[in-house]
Amino acid sequence: MPSRKNAPRCLHPLALASIAATAALAPAWAQAQVQSQTVEIFGVSPLSGVDVPRERIPANVQGARAADIERSQALDLTSFMNRRLGSVFINEVQNNPFQPDVNFRGFTASPLLGTQQGLSLYVDGVRMNQPFGDVVSWDLVPKSAIASMALNPGSNPLFGLNTLGGALVVQTKDGRKNPGSSVQVQAGSHGRAAVEFEHGGRSGELHWFVTGNKFHEKGWRDDSKSDMNQLFAKLGRRSGDTDLTLTASVADTDLNGNGMQVQHLLERDYASVYTKPDNTKNRAFLLNLALSQGLSEHWTLTGNAYYRRIKTRTYNGDLNDDSLDQALYQPNADEILALTDAGYTGFPTAGESPANTPFPKWRCIANALLLDEPAEKCTGVINQTSTNQSHYGLSGQLNFDGKLLGMDSKSLLGVALDFSRSHFIQGSELGYVNADRSITGVGAIGDGVNGGVADGEPYDTRVDLSGRTRIYSLFGSTILNVAPGTHLTLSGRYNHSSVRNRDAITPGGGAGSLDGDHSFSRFNPALGLTFTPMAGINAWAGISQGSRDPSSIELGCADPANPCKLPNSFAGDPPLQQVVTTTFEAGVRGGSAGQFAWSLGFFRSDNKDDLLFVADNASGFGYFKNFGKTRRQGIELGLSLQPAKGVTVGANYTWLQATYRSAEVVNGSSNSSNESAEDGFPGVEGTIDIHPGDRIPLVPRQMLKLYADIDIGDAWSFGADVNAVGRTLARGNENGHHQSDGVFYLGEGHSAGYSVLNLNAAWKPTKGLKLFVQINNALDRNYSSAAQLGPTGFDDAGNFQSRPFAADANGDRPLRHATFYAPGAPRSFSVGLKYSF
Repeated sequence: MPSRKNAPRCLHPLALASIAATAALAPAWAQAQVQSQTVEIFGVSPLSGVDVPRERIPANVQGARAADIERSQALDLTSFMNRRLGSVFINEVQNNPFQPDVNFRGFTASPLLGTQQGLSLYVDGVRMNQPFGDVVSWDLVPKSAIASMALNPGSNPLFGLNTLGGALVVQTKDGRKNPGSSVQVQAGSHGRAAVEFEHGGRSGELHWFVTGNKFHEKGWRDDSKSDMNQLFAKLGRRSGDTDLTLTASVADTDLNGNGMQVQHLLERDYASVYTKPDNTKNRAFLLNLALSQGLSEHWTLTGNAYYRRIKTRTYNGDLNDDSLDQALYQPNADEILALTDAGYTGFPTAGESPANTPFPKWRCIANALLLDEPAEKCTGVINQTSTNQSHYGLSGQLNFDGKLLGMDSKSLLGVALDFSRSHFIQGSELGYVNADRSITGVGAIGDGVNGGVADGEPYDTRVDLSGRTRIYSLFGSTILNVAPGTHLTLSGRYNHSSVRNRDAITPGGGAGSLDGDHSFSRFNPALGLTFTPMAGINAWAGISQGSRDPSSIELGCADPANPCKLPNSFAGDPPLQQVVTTTFEAGVRGGSAGQFAWSLGFFRSDNKDDLLFVADNASGFGYFKNFGKTRRQGIELGLSLQPAKGVTVGANYTWLQATYRSAEVVNGSSNSSNESAEDGFPGVEGTIDIHPGDRIPLVPRQMLKLYADIDIGDAWSFGADVNAVGRTLARGNENGHHQSDGVFYLGEGHSAGYSVLNLNAAWKPTKGLKLFVQINNALDRNYSSAAQLGPTGFDDAGNFQSRPFAADANGDRPLRHATFYAPGAPRSFSVGLKYSF
């Protein structure tokens, strides 16, 4: 993507050399530290009850506390992870700060339906992956309520389904550990304004905590405002060995994420959008009752019962691909008379008439009212969805700390029951593209079915699907001290799930029906070993296995005889297999926590029966299938050092290789190497071949994160962080062979590497008062975090155009194709004030 300032395409060799040299010296440095250590404790399952030191966990677990997140001044949890945690990167496909695709080691947790999810998220033991599609809505996780977070890597089966690449576990604040009150206000660039409060306390056996925030931003791109309201409250009672808490959380968000933009339009206006609107509204309610009960000196019982309800509405304006064969339109007298008879009186207006106006508006209106091939005559389409979900269940965990088989152990045995109901509705309304690239709908036609498409018309994307899921799980784990400094971990989880889909439009299970009953069962094991040969040195090795059931969207788009288009179109549902991931990792770490710490590790995750959206010949349609294997493997290096009082510096480096391990054919219509182009017909639909070893798109090979925090006395603090990410392939360039020809195919088929510098400072003039300022993207880099190949319906001036080329010898009319980018936010400033009392 073009840039005002050059962004690095790869990480600087000197930076890598310095990190490697530091790692080589790390053992000697570690032994030179003061022996007093701060032991870092992590939970080993979604529920609390078994907490162990990092040195007993056979994985490169990472964590942070509320103070770390506040110190960084990150906007939310995902922003903090992107800046500070190793192997985490973000694809801003939606281009809204609260709707990122969070990736860890090449696995994704995304709010977009149809994305292949591979990470699980838990808040206070409640699974936050939504039942319909396993999506994660990051805007429903309140940052101000977070007490701690831990990123558990690998396919740890204790964290249940969808834990293919890792699990993020969040614990929230309570009044016992977080007493006091505070109020914070903040303002900044692009119309940002936010207010936040929190209060916690205790009285006798009772404790309580409440926090809330209100956020508004106009956004830096056209029509990209965001509004977010969150409220979180916790009431608890602790008496002796009994701790009972009731948590309630509500959220109401209204987010506009206008997605990717084509390269040549970004060059004209970096803040422009391709089409609009692209709006998502979420309303969520969560109730969670948690119990911790001491049973004896060695036994405790923990558990929770929860209820969660989520309502999601989307309203998206897009180009109508069926309209790209059309040309300028001038209605004749008979058509104008027919329009008038049909009740349309909207033309001519000042400066606008049927004679001088391109077809998008007039022909769409004419054919909508006259029921004459409306799908081909309207340049735009408005897609709307409505998703209602309820998710409820309970889990219990029996925890043991004592002798087992003559060895010291920490063990757990648990059961979980999770149930959900969902109702998904999708419809489309045809419309036309305005000069500002917004889409105006033409309203209902015919009988109004499908928001503007009559029964029997060729354009019909209706979905009305009800689903029910039931998941039963048994899990257990033990950590055995088999020798001094050596700990063996054994764990496993059995999951049995059933999915029941019912189609209200085509019931009965016939061709094209979404009706289906599916069940999946599997036991996933894990084995790990940690070894401490000397003070300050700890090694680990482990192998684990996790699985993911196909989601409703994948089960609903899995029939080669009834292909569909992403993201939300559905067809029939032959059975799909579970995705199974096996992860092996090993490494060594050392140092003195809080003074100097380092780690060096290797990981490999192999997916079997992975799910991929593959092409149906050259139609542009396709379906999900279990196609074979994929692999993510890499090396991770982490460093943290306190060279002087009040000074902390750190670095995380990742080399990551994400590749396909099986051959497949996928849709490659916008790839210059597709089979049609190879046959001498560029610009028309075609497929591409994936070969074993080809890179998976949107996954960088290298990531480097540097950070520094400096305290000057008790009054001043300063911070800086650099996030550098290597080049990634565009989606649609799975074979890596796309090249620009300047005519039919525009753009390079990848997003360039980039680095972003963020700065912050805080001043405490008096006790309880803090003033803070932050500069994001301080060097004002233009960059992109993701790219995708696709056809473009706009010329270089931003005007809608039909297929610009005459029919070729094959009778096809070629399209122009381009690389679309997810542009990164430009430099922005924010200032705030926080008062604690």
